[in-house]
Amino acid sequence: MIGWGTEAWSGRVAVAVAAAVAAGVLGAAAPGAAAAQATGPAGCPGRLAKSVRFATGELRVYKNRQYACALTVAKAPGTRRSMAVTLQSRGGRAVTDAGRFTHRAGPVTVHALNRCVRATGSVSGRGGATGWILC
Repeated sequence: MIGWGTEAWSGRVAVAVAAAVAAGVLGAAAPGAAAAQATGPAGCPGRLAKSVRFATGELRVYKNRQYACALTVAKAPGTRRSMAVTLQSRGGRAVTDAGRFTHRAGPVTVHALNRCVRATGSVSGRGGATGWILC
């Protein structure tokens, strides 16, 4: 009888532990989901700071406390075409992502704590620029 009671008790403990582990895993996934929502729709963290539309697409610049992030999105995605995005903080080197893409170029990120940034973007040879912003 002692052995039977111990086995039944340990079975209940195993079920409780399994439920707690599952709840912990699901609970740990929730903050990750919240972090994913804090990221912009295309992978840039922070809030949209500036958007520049041009004939073939749009240049978007995002900003959080320490970083600025930029990407160029095609107006009509699907066909592979030349796209580029460049982001530079004042006093820093420009970071560029250029190539033949179907949807977007970027994201590119620079450290921008207490610094102005400028961005340029193009799709199929047409583009736009921000000038110095976030100063």
